[in-house]
Amino acid sequence: MKTNTRKEIISWILTIALAFIIAMFIRTYVFELVDVPTGSMLNTIQLGDKFIENKFIYRIEPIKRGDIVVFKFPDKPSTNFVKRVIGIGGDIIEIKNGILYRNGKEVKEPYLKEPMIGTFGPYKVPPNHYFMMGDNRNQSYDSRYWTHKYVSRDAILGKIVFRIWPLDSIGSMEGK
Repeated sequence: MKTNTRKEIISWILTIALAFIIAMFIRTYVFELVDVPTGSMLNTIQLGDKFIENKFIYRIEPIKRGDIVVFKFPDKPSTNFVKRVIGIGGDIIEIKNGILYRNGKEVKEPYLKEPMIGTFGPYKVPPNHYFMMGDNRNQSYDSRYWTHKYVSRDAILGKIVFRIWPLDSIGSMEGK
Protein backbone atom coordinates (compact mmCIF):
# COMPACT_ATOMS: atom_id res chain seq x y z
CA MET A 1 0.00 0.00 0.00
CA LYS A 2 2.86 2.34 0.88
CA THR A 3 4.48 1.77 -2.56
CA ASN A 4 1.23 2.60 -4.37
CA THR A 5 0.84 5.85 -2.44
CA ARG A 6 4.43 6.83 -3.20
CA LYS A 7 3.94 6.06 -6.93
CA GLU A 8 0.72 8.11 -6.93
CA ILE A 9 2.43 11.11 -5.32
CA ILE A 10 5.37 10.90 -7.73
CA SER A 11 2.94 10.65 -10.65
CA TRP A 12 1.12 13.80 -9.49
CA ILE A 13 4.36 15.72 -8.99
CA LEU A 14 5.60 14.76 -12.46
CA THR A 15 2.26 15.71 -14.05
CA ILE A 16 2.20 19.11 -12.34
CA ALA A 17 5.85 19.75 -13.24
CA LEU A 18 5.22 18.86 -16.88
CA ALA A 19 2.15 21.11 -17.01
CA PHE A 20 4.19 23.95 -15.53
CA ILE A 21 7.00 23.46 -18.07
CA ILE A 22 4.52 23.41 -20.98
CA ALA A 23 2.78 26.55 -19.68
CA MET A 24 6.11 28.38 -19.33
CA PHE A 25 7.14 27.34 -22.85
CA ILE A 26 3.84 28.61 -24.30
CA ARG A 27 4.06 31.90 -22.37
CA THR A 28 7.68 32.45 -23.39
CA TYR A 29 7.55 31.44 -27.06
CA VAL A 30 3.94 31.32 -28.29
CA PHE A 31 1.29 33.43 -26.52
CA GLU A 32 1.15 35.87 -23.64
CA LEU A 33 -1.56 38.00 -22.05
CA VAL A 34 -0.97 41.75 -22.40
CA ASP A 35 -2.67 44.85 -21.09
CA VAL A 36 -2.07 48.41 -22.24
CA PRO A 37 -1.76 50.81 -19.30
CA THR A 38 -1.82 54.10 -21.24
CA GLY A 39 -4.21 55.88 -23.58
CA SER A 40 -1.72 56.14 -26.45
CA MET A 41 -3.69 53.63 -28.57
CA LEU A 42 -7.19 55.07 -28.00
CA ASN A 43 -9.71 54.45 -29.57
CA THR A 44 -8.42 51.15 -30.92
CA ILE A 45 -7.34 50.00 -27.46
CA GLN A 46 -9.15 51.24 -24.35
CA LEU A 47 -7.61 51.54 -20.90
CA GLY A 48 -8.06 48.21 -19.12
CA ASP A 49 -8.39 46.12 -22.31
CA LYS A 50 -6.59 42.77 -22.24
CA PHE A 51 -5.10 41.01 -25.26
CA ILE A 52 -3.38 37.90 -26.47
CA GLU A 53 0.03 38.60 -27.96
CA ASN A 54 1.21 36.10 -30.56
CA LYS A 55 4.97 35.73 -30.02
CA PHE A 56 5.41 33.15 -32.76
CA ILE A 57 3.72 34.87 -35.74
CA TYR A 58 6.77 36.82 -36.91
CA ARG A 59 8.77 33.62 -37.29
CA ILE A 60 6.47 32.67 -40.19
CA GLU A 61 5.30 36.01 -41.61
CA PRO A 62 6.83 39.48 -41.95
CA ILE A 63 6.01 42.47 -39.78
CA LYS A 64 3.59 44.65 -41.75
CA ARG A 65 2.64 48.30 -41.74
CA GLY A 66 -0.47 48.65 -39.61
CA ASP A 67 0.31 45.74 -37.27
CA ILE A 68 -0.15 46.49 -33.56
CA VAL A 69 2.93 45.10 -31.85
CA VAL A 70 4.52 44.65 -28.44
CA PHE A 71 8.17 45.69 -28.33
CA LYS A 72 11.01 46.70 -26.04
CA PHE A 73 11.09 50.50 -25.81
CA PRO A 74 14.35 51.55 -27.55
CA ASP A 75 15.19 54.22 -24.94
CA LYS A 76 14.57 51.84 -22.00
CA PRO A 77 14.60 48.18 -23.12
CA SER A 78 13.33 46.92 -19.75
CA THR A 79 9.95 48.53 -20.60
CA ASN A 80 7.53 47.10 -23.15
CA PHE A 81 5.37 49.33 -25.35
CA VAL A 82 2.38 48.64 -27.61
CA LYS A 83 2.11 50.76 -30.77
CA ARG A 84 1.20 50.52 -34.44
CA VAL A 85 3.86 49.88 -37.11
CA ILE A 86 3.83 52.94 -39.37
CA GLY A 87 7.06 52.51 -41.29
CA ILE A 88 9.34 49.61 -42.18
CA GLY A 89 12.99 49.62 -43.28
CA GLY A 90 13.50 51.93 -46.26
CA ASP A 91 10.29 53.95 -45.74
CA ILE A 92 10.37 57.71 -45.44
CA ILE A 93 7.83 58.91 -42.90
CA GLU A 94 6.73 62.52 -42.72
CA ILE A 95 3.86 64.33 -41.05
CA LYS A 96 2.86 67.62 -42.64
CA ASN A 97 0.15 69.70 -41.00
CA GLY A 98 -1.18 66.65 -39.19
CA ILE A 99 -1.27 64.35 -42.25
CA LEU A 100 0.91 61.23 -42.42
CA TYR A 101 2.88 60.61 -45.59
CA ARG A 102 4.75 57.39 -46.29
CA ASN A 103 7.18 57.51 -49.20
CA GLY A 104 5.54 60.72 -50.39
CA LYS A 105 1.97 59.32 -50.42
CA GLU A 106 -0.76 60.29 -47.98
CA VAL A 107 -1.77 57.43 -45.66
CA LYS A 108 -5.45 57.02 -44.77
CA GLU A 109 -5.76 56.20 -41.08
CA PRO A 110 -9.38 55.47 -40.10
CA TYR A 111 -8.26 54.16 -36.69
CA LEU A 112 -7.04 57.55 -35.40
CA LYS A 113 -8.77 58.94 -32.32
CA GLU A 114 -8.69 62.49 -33.71
CA PRO A 115 -6.87 64.46 -36.40
CA MET A 116 -3.14 64.78 -35.76
CA ILE A 117 -1.57 68.11 -34.92
CA GLY A 118 1.87 69.17 -36.08
CA THR A 119 4.63 68.62 -38.59
CA PHE A 120 7.37 66.02 -38.03
CA GLY A 121 10.15 64.45 -40.04
CA PRO A 122 11.07 63.34 -42.53
CA TYR A 123 12.35 60.13 -40.95
CA LYS A 124 14.11 57.48 -43.06
CA VAL A 125 13.60 54.09 -41.41
CA PRO A 126 16.83 52.02 -41.39
CA PRO A 127 16.83 48.42 -42.63
CA ASN A 128 15.47 45.89 -40.11
CA HIS A 129 13.90 48.72 -38.07
CA TYR A 130 10.38 50.10 -37.62
CA PHE A 131 8.78 53.48 -37.00
CA MET A 132 5.99 53.25 -34.38
CA MET A 133 3.11 55.54 -33.52
CA GLY A 134 0.09 55.34 -31.24
CA ASP A 135 -3.44 55.78 -32.59
CA ASN A 136 -4.06 58.63 -30.15
CA ARG A 137 -1.41 60.67 -31.96
CA ASN A 138 -1.78 63.88 -30.00
CA GLN A 139 -1.25 62.01 -26.71
CA SER A 140 1.22 59.31 -27.79
CA TYR A 141 4.85 59.10 -26.77
CA ASP A 142 6.15 57.38 -29.90
CA SER A 143 8.95 57.31 -32.50
CA ARG A 144 8.57 61.03 -33.18
CA TYR A 145 9.77 61.87 -29.66
CA TRP A 146 12.17 59.09 -28.69
CA THR A 147 15.95 59.54 -28.55
CA HIS A 148 16.31 56.23 -30.45
CA LYS A 149 13.54 56.74 -33.02
CA TYR A 150 13.39 53.26 -34.53
CA VAL A 151 12.58 49.84 -33.10
CA SER A 152 14.93 47.07 -34.21
CA ARG A 153 13.55 43.75 -35.44
CA ASP A 154 15.11 42.04 -32.43
CA ALA A 155 13.15 44.28 -30.03
CA ILE A 156 9.74 43.24 -31.39
CA LEU A 157 8.23 40.65 -29.06
CA GLY A 158 4.96 39.87 -30.83
CA LYS A 159 1.72 40.97 -32.42
CA ILE A 160 -1.52 41.84 -30.65
CA VAL A 161 -3.98 39.36 -32.21
CA PHE A 162 -7.05 38.99 -30.00
CA ARG A 163 -8.90 41.10 -27.42
CA ILE A 164 -10.10 39.00 -24.46
CA TRP A 165 -11.40 41.79 -22.20
CA PRO A 166 -13.87 43.42 -21.83
CA LEU A 167 -16.29 40.64 -22.71
CA ASP A 168 -18.44 42.87 -24.94
CA SER A 169 -15.39 43.64 -27.11
CA ILE A 170 -13.90 40.13 -27.44
CA GLY A 171 -12.55 39.45 -30.90
CA SER A 172 -9.77 39.50 -33.42
CA MET A 173 -7.56 42.56 -33.73
CA GLU A 174 -6.83 41.81 -37.39
CA GLY A 175 -7.60 44.87 -39.47
CA LYS A 176 -8.14 47.16 -36.47
